[in-house]
Amino acid sequence: MTDTSAPFVDDPEVEAVDDDKDTEATEPATEADLFRESEIGADYIEGLLDILDYDGDIDELVSSGRPVVEVVGSRLSSLVGPRGVTLEALQELVRLAVYRQTGTPSRLLLDVGGYRAARRKELSAVAKNAAEKVKEYGEPVRLDPMSAFERKCVHDVINALAGVESESEGVEPHRRIVVRPVD
Repeated sequence: MTDTSAPFVDDPEVEAVDDDKDTEATEPATEADLFRESEIGADYIEGLLDILDYDGDIDELVSSGRPVVEVVGSRLSSLVGPRGVTLEALQELVRLAVYRQTGTPSRLLLDVGGYRAARRKELSAVAKNAAEKVKEYGEPVRLDPMSAFERKCVHDVINALAGVESESEGVEPHRRIVVRPVD
């Protein structure tokens, strides 16, 4: 199962739907609109880096129909924080800045120092390990609590494997994935 509990799923390949809220019919954003969102986000991050006196190169782009802002440089680990918590918070601030200027909620993805790509690789290994245990012992495996981005990465890997399925359980910030054998 794909986790769609968060209003903004943090994966560029998937469009999220918040099942708890009514969705309004809106026109899909054009490539130009999405790029404008990434520009707004990049401007916000540039201002933040200036205030913090951090150096970083900022790229704004659109990837898989989603605005993306990537920040690369040294001394940026404090912008990621432990397990990406600070990065998640910054991403929400950037999304709010975009919303303030456009009036439309954004699915902008913020990455600092390649953290998300590296974490995606780690989570793939965690998911495959959990699937192997489920197949070997036939018992469900509960993973540690994860962010929406992390859960989405694990769900993607599990959904691509035969003989196992996954679902999210719990409430933020303690929401976790359970990997089960397919009956």
